[in-house]
This record gives sequence, structure tokens and C-alpha cells, in this order.
Amino acid sequence: MSPSSRLPRVALPLAAAALLVPAATACSSGGPDGSGASGGEQRLKVAMAFPPAQAMSPYGDDAVTLSRLAVVEGLTSLDKNGDAQPALATAWKRDGDLAWTFTLRKAAFQDGTQLDATAVVRSLAAAQKASPKPRVLSDSTLTATAEGADTVRVTTKAADPLLPQRLANPSLAILSAAAYKDGGKSGDKVNPAGHATGPFTLATVNGAVSATLERNDTYWGEKAKAPGIDVKFVADGTARANALRTKSVDIAEYVPISQASLLGDNLVHEFPTARTNGLSLNTARGVFADPAMRAAAREAIDSKSLADGVYEGRADTAQGLLGPGVRWAADLRTAPTGRAEAATPAEVAKTKEIVLATYTNRPELPEVATVVQQQLEKRGFTVKQVVRDYAQMEADALGGKFDAFIQARNTLLDTADPLSYLASDFTCDGSFNISQLCAKPVDAAVSQAASLADTEARHRAEMTAEAAVLGADALVPLVHERFIQGYDDARVEGVALDPMERTLITAGTRIG
Repeated sequence: MSPSSRLPRVALPLAAAALLVPAATACSSGGPDGSGASGGEQRLKVAMAFPPAQAMSPYGDDAVTLSRLAVVEGLTSLDKNGDAQPALATAWKRDGDLAWTFTLRKAAFQDGTQLDATAVVRSLAAAQKASPKPRVLSDSTLTATAEGADTVRVTTKAADPLLPQRLANPSLAILSAAAYKDGGKSGDKVNPAGHATGPFTLATVNGAVSATLERNDTYWGEKAKAPGIDVKFVADGTARANALRTKSVDIAEYVPISQASLLGDNLVHEFPTARTNGLSLNTARGVFADPAMRAAAREAIDSKSLADGVYEGRADTAQGLLGPGVRWAADLRTAPTGRAEAATPAEVAKTKEIVLATYTNRPELPEVATVVQQQLEKRGFTVKQVVRDYAQMEADALGGKFDAFIQARNTLLDTADPLSYLASDFTCDGSFNISQLCAKPVDAAVSQAASLADTEARHRAEMTAEAAVLGADALVPLVHERFIQGYDDARVEGVALDPMERTLITAGTRIG
């Protein structure tokens, strides 16, 4: 997640209440009975957990929402193993250490203009210039040039063996010229509505409350089976579960664990993820600028009680930054290096009050914060909690205004390899460095990993970086999540259960 400019927000209770009201927009199609049926088809009703934080700009977390709703596409996509597959590019080849050439398919944007090399160059240049820079570019600099109408050459300042995977990131989506008010020269003021290439077109966005999507009938691939999607943004997890239970929505994103057993197996779909929930400690200022205090906080945490209690056994105890969802990590893991000796409870008791923050959009996190607060207080810390909607606290978290911040982070989200996660979250120049960490051993290991084309060698370097981060106690892993998506498998088809979280709705998603 990345910092963003802020728009006026709608209070969450209103958003939650709005979920229970049947969607009705000027852009919606539906039968006279209001069922949403049209010509034997039915619109999808979806409850999403996170409201737009940047007016659906692709340069922050809204890019993931656009991808999960099948609006945007990049040059490549990822398969279930994280390997790059064709999307807007049909083929690619490496040309030396620093360059790749991509061949484009015949495709049209949702506004009717044609995909060509100029459009790709414009989109990638705008993403590179965006401020703040998208996380996926925190450890790489791209330069794209057109070589004919359907060929693009992408060069990097340093060797980037992950470039095909990197270009699958939703923040590097390809948009038409009309998406950019200034032609893409500044890297901001980008509007994907009607200007992307996916099977669904973003038609309207009603602030933090709702959005309407329509089928893209000129899509280059399989046409969407649903005529459109009516989306409600609802941070309240219980409200999402209740809407699913009462059939006010067809699909509910991120069902709370507390609601899973109440909904029943036909509505609950649990699957493993690469998400680690962690306690980021501010290494730059305040109480946790002292390594001994960070070590004391780490010793205070009981991961098993969180997994068994808050998560009711639907999470794995913390193993490191990279949990069971990253299958190769356990075999290559090494012990944390350079850890400080923990401060005693008496020493901790003399410190000033710390501010522990988290967000409401993932319903377990406030409960996790309460348990973590109790564990820290048992160690001697005095703790104040701050709990708000994520969009209201993202900038403060990135600005280092909290002493400790609990977040859920998918370690494979950016490139299907943890390299980008390590670079953005823990290096001196990282764009999502909530812990404010700047440590030479971490930067060196990440830099070494970035230069390695051999997969196992790169993974070993990444685990060296993990050991250094854990040794600095910049982040205390809490648990490794399992995801729960909600839909009735007897009537809803084609929902994607993606451990990397990029896909939820597909062209094949429909009411059966």
C-alpha cells in the first residue's frame, strides 16, 4: 500500500448501511422486477472491503481493486505459480542483461482506441514518474521505447530478471491516451474509467460508497458472462457477511473469521495465501528507535495465542516475514542476525506511552491490536490504540507518526517474488517503509538478490535480507493469514481464489 492524496470520505456506517440497499444507478441494467436480470443474464453484486483511496488511480492500492474487478491489464499476467503469461503482450524475449522486447497483441481500449506501442510507452512512463512511485517500481527503473506499432523495448538501469513478472503488476496497467489529462507527462491525474482493456469497464465511482462496471463488449479475449457489476465498498466485515447471508450481494470479499462458521461451508471458501500480519516498529524515532525496546516488544508477542484465539485456528503461527504461502522459504530460512538484547520489564516501564495503530478494513486486526496491546502491557509498555479506516491513516503510517503499526501484507503481491516486498518495505529508499528501517545489511542483500537471474540464488539472498530485518526487529511477524472469500458455490461460478490477491472477478464469473 502506498501513500496517496486524499479525497473527502464518506463515513463508514453510511457505507455499511448502503450495502443493504439494492443497487440502482443510471448505468445499471436490469429487468423490470429489479432483479438485475437482462436477457437471461444477471449482474453481479459484489461487496469489497477497501473503498478507493486514490479515486481509482492505478498507482496505489486502488490498482489491486481494479485488477480484482477485471478492469485493468498489463503486458503480462501471472499463473498460479507466479510465472509470467501473455496478456497484452503475446511474447517477449531478453536482449542482454538490461533489455527486453515485447510483442503486442491486437486489442482495443474500452474507449475504442487501439492498443499500440505508443500507448504502452506512455503508460509505463507515467507510472515511472508517478509520485509517490508505485511499490512495484521501488527497486527498478524502467524506460520503454516503441520499435514499430506492435513492439516495445523495455530497458532497466540494473539487471532485472523479474521484469516479465513485474509488468503483470496492476500499477503498470496499460491505459489509453484519454486516461491522462496531461498526456502522461507528469505521471499523475490518471483516470482508468473507460480507458483500460479488461473484460469489465469502470463506468462510475460514487466516492467511497459504490462503483458500477459494465461488460466490455470489445474485449480481445473471452467476453464477460455477466453484463455488469454493482460494487459496494464496505469496511465493516460483519456487514459484508450479513449481506452475503441475506443475498444482498453475490460475492463478499474477505469474510471475517468470526462470521465463517455462522455462514456455513457452502458460503465460505478458505485458501492459503502469502500474507503475513506483522507489527511494524518505528526504528527511526520514539521508544522503538532503541533496538533493546524493539527486542522487548518482540519477546512480548505470543503468535500462537493470536492464531488460536483471534483467528480460531484459521491462521498459521509466525515463521518469519515469509510464511507457508511462500513454499520455498522454510527450507532456505536462516536465523535472524544482529539482534539486540531485550530491555528488562523495569527498563520498559520507564518509557513513555507508545501509540499502536491498525485499521478496520480487515476485521480481525482491531482484535489483534487489543491482544497485542495486552501482551505489550504485560511486558511493561504503556500503550494507546488508534484504530481507523485504512485510507484515513495510510499517510500517517508511512510518515512514521505511529510507534507501532499492525498490518496485513501480501509478500508476493508486487512481482510474485518477495524481492519487491523486501525492497519497498525495508530498504532505505523503500516507498512503503512503515518501520522507517535503513540498514546496510538489508539493502545489500536486496541489491544482491535483484542482480541474480538464478531463482534459487535470488531466494537465498532474499532470506539473508529476511534474517537481517528480523534481526533488527523492524517487523515482528504475528501470524500468516488464510483467506476466506464468500459466495454461494451453488449459484455463483467462476470466482478466482488467488493467493496473490490480484484476481477475484474474471470474465467467467457469473450467476449460474
